Order: sequence, then C-alpha cells, then structure tokens
Amino acid sequence: MSIKTVAIVGCGIGRSHIVEGYLPHPDKFRVAAICDLNEERLKAVGDEFGIEKRTTSFTELLGDDEIDIIDICTPPGIHREQVVAALAAGKHVVCEKPLTGSLAAVDEIVEAEKSAKGALMPIFQYRYGDGIQKAKSIIDAGIAGKFYMGAVETFWLRKPEYYAVPWRGKWATELGGVLVTHALHLHDMLFHLAGPAARVFGRVATRVNNIEVEDCASVSLQMQNGAFVSLSCTLGSQQQISRLRLHFENVTFESNHDPYAPGKGPWQIIAANDEVQARIDAAVGDWRPVAPRFNTQMARFHDYLSGHGPLPVTSADARRALELVTAIYQSSDSGADIALPIGRDSPKYADWRAKTR
Repeated sequence: MSIKTVAIVGCGIGRSHIVEGYLPHPDKFRVAAICDLNEERLKAVGDEFGIEKRTTSFTELLGDDEIDIIDICTPPGIHREQVVAALAAGKHVVCEKPLTGSLAAVDEIVEAEKSAKGALMPIFQYRYGDGIQKAKSIIDAGIAGKFYMGAVETFWLRKPEYYAVPWRGKWATELGGVLVTHALHLHDMLFHLAGPAARVFGRVATRVNNIEVEDCASVSLQMQNGAFVSLSCTLGSQQQISRLRLHFENVTFESNHDPYAPGKGPWQIIAANDEVQARIDAAVGDWRPVAPRFNTQMARFHDYLSGHGPLPVTSADARRALELVTAIYQSSDSGADIALPIGRDSPKYADWRAKTR
C-alpha cells in the first residue's frame, strides 16, 4: 500500500485535517508540506507536527513532483481557481466545503475533472461516524421502508467576534451564510441517507449578526421519493445543536446532537416492532466501529486511490448540496416553489446574488 504525500493549503481547518484525517493513518498518508499566507500560523503548525516544507506560495506546491495530494482549506472565495489549477497540475485534490460559490463554477470544475489525471474529493466529513453509517446500512438493506417525513436542524451560535475574521460574513469571500458554511453538512447528511430533493420552498434572513449573508433560514422540501422534510437553520441558538430526525415506515432515526460531529454514535434507532428490530440486529450484529469525520473520509479516499473502493464524496455530491442552496436563495427572492434540477436557465445559475425577476 503506497503512502500518499499531502500538501495542506490553509492551516486553519487544515490543522484539523492533519490531526483527524492524516495522522491517524501513517501507513496511508504523510503531510509533506504546508502553505499559508499567515507566516506565524505556518510556523506554529509546521513546528507542532514537524513539517519541514513550509511556503506561502500555492504555485510552488503545484510544481512539486513529490506532492500527490493538494488539500485545499482556504477561504471559499478562492476554491474554484485553486481546484482547477491543482487538477491541471496533475494532482489529486481534497477541497473543503463549499466546493465553490455557484452551479456554473461547479460545472467548470466538473469539466476540469474530465481531463485531469488526479481525482477530486470534496469534504463532507459529517457523513462519517458510527451513527450515520449504521443508519445508512439499515436503509440500504431495505429494512427502513418508505421515507415519510423528516426534520433537520442546524442551530449554532456565531457572535460578532467570529466575523472579525475579514473573509467571513461577506458574499465575495464566504460565498454565503448559514446555508453555505454551516448547514451544508446536515443537508448533505439528509441526501446521503434519504436521496435527493424534488421541490424547494425557502426563506432566508439576516437577523443575528451585522453581516452581508444570511444567518437564519426556514425551508420546506419535497423529496424525490415523496417525503416531506423541514430544514431549520440559525446562528443565534444559545444551545448549539445539529439534529436529524427521519421517520421511515419501519424505523425512526435520530442523530446525536453534537453540533460538530452529528454522524458519530450513538443514534436513536427506533424499530416499529420486534420483527423489525430483529432484522436490524441481524444487519448490524457484526458491526465494526466507524471513526467520525475526517478520519474515515480520508481513509476511504486512500482506499479509492489504491483501487479498493469508490470515491467517498464526489463533485456530483457537492453539486447536489449547492443546487439546494441555489434553489433556497431563488425561492426566497421570488416567493416561488422551485423545482429541481436547476439548469443554466436559472437566474441564480451563475451567481447566487443575482436578483430573481
């Protein structure tokens, strides 16, 4: 099994990638370089983990033949250009969410992938952990049955000091608010378990902080399978909670409430009767623990690169999550119910900030 060399670009959330995603797998990855414009942070992270190669130049990493993977953890406003450049340089690419800031930009990245030697894996680490993976196993086995209804809540707290970081809270650099930066995780978890949405009605507002982007949202979904789901998001909750509660014909699932690791166990898995419980016990009786967040996502990425499994998160997954964001913004602007999929004819396809007429 080959060890892949990694360059981390952006040492903020990039430090979490190192701690949770790469250090637990020394047989799979070696962080060979770090890049950050903040030289104090560059030195601190480099010293902490003994990483010798440190640079403020993203371009320098692209030309380094010793680097297999470019892991992009920079502010969202520059993701698209960095992903496209890294793919053009022949690198594998990991990119933090949001992958980019419009469906047009996602589709540009998808086109770049088609001729790239390397693979692109967007980050959706909340998919991983014992709780969500057990739920998915039960659903995929056909035990849960028809999906009836669900509720997804992203109730977090962000105060003015959070927005003291210059790129946060601005359309040009953060690309959006609670829907793009915070709730995107939970909404991807919903799609991962229950499939895509068909229709979207939503409202967004800025009520908590003095920022450009939204910090509250209320959304109603009709899923392709006919189920109804409500999405509620705020950055003004005094108790931080991330919660999914999904009601199926035979099982109700409720995630743990950890705001930053809702995929980990235990989840409530409530069977309709003893017969269903017996089927669940048989399906997960020899269950092997699934480590949460970056730990499992990075391990499965290495499996894919080694030819031993599927790509754990794809650009299509990222597009589906950002299509939901686009539909919510369009619905909020127009007051209309929006049908998916969204194509090039949408007023929001190229720019979420474009007004809907």
